[in-house]
Amino acid sequence: MSETGPAARCGFVALIGAPNVGKSTLVNALVGSKVTIVSRKVQTTRALIRGIVVENNAQIILVDTPGIFVPKRRLDRAMVSTAWSGAYDADLVCVLLDARAGIDDEADAILTKLAGVAHPKILVLNKIDLVPREKLLALTSAANERLSFENTFMVSALSGDGTDDLRRALAERVPEGPFHYPEDQMSDAPLRHLAAEITREKIYRHLHQELPYQSTVETDTWTERNDKTVRIEQTIFVERDSQRKIVLGKSGATIKAIGAESRKEIGEIIGQPVHLFLFVKVREKWGDDPNRYREMGLEFPKE
Repeated sequence: MSETGPAARCGFVALIGAPNVGKSTLVNALVGSKVTIVSRKVQTTRALIRGIVVENNAQIILVDTPGIFVPKRRLDRAMVSTAWSGAYDADLVCVLLDARAGIDDEADAILTKLAGVAHPKILVLNKIDLVPREKLLALTSAANERLSFENTFMVSALSGDGTDDLRRALAERVPEGPFHYPEDQMSDAPLRHLAAEITREKIYRHLHQELPYQSTVETDTWTERNDKTVRIEQTIFVERDSQRKIVLGKSGATIKAIGAESRKEIGEIIGQPVHLFLFVKVREKWGDDPNRYREMGLEFPKE
């Protein structure tokens, strides 16, 4: 920033909402690049993956929290705990509501708990292209009666409609202070983690309901080669041998397709050719292993 220009601003903005309201898609729309996993399946974001936006004199650090839902398993509890820690630690909180679903049970529980979060809050209604205007106005009124929002924005994260206005508003509201990250760095999620998330997304896309959430991907090695290519080895962990066979597919066809799609997308993001090697291993009850939680950036719940 020049000495005569406006003071630099920088702050953390937490995106809070129920599963599948479009938080990851919104992060990608605001940043202008794919930095978080986007999937048709709910509960896919497990860790606090940040997207970084520079708008004029401001740097906005987006904290894309896991969707908040009623936790049943230990992994669920870790994800929900992480989501709320993101809200309490941020400078601003963006509350996302699915305009189609309105204030359903999950949104109602979130609004109730957010009453105890002191940070300024902004309401974002997503998927507005799917809902009549009258319903949007009624939902805006109902939500603002529940909580004191500084402003309300109506967006379609998928098409980008309304996201420019939201980006400008966030830039104006983050506190004054120096940038935390280099201007050309769009995400502080390590590339290893992002690569694992991309592969996990491809697994969901190919297997849909066949494979439950008891699967995870870890990037074991990331080697920059002399020929300007990157060699990546990843392990897909499942809990049972029957799940391993599903991931492999007949004659290895499924894992080949997953690997091809993941390799292409990772290569596009890092701007280098990628050699990707996937392995599938059975690790029983990995959901009870503290080391796996650390790998995903989550706190391990004690019970």
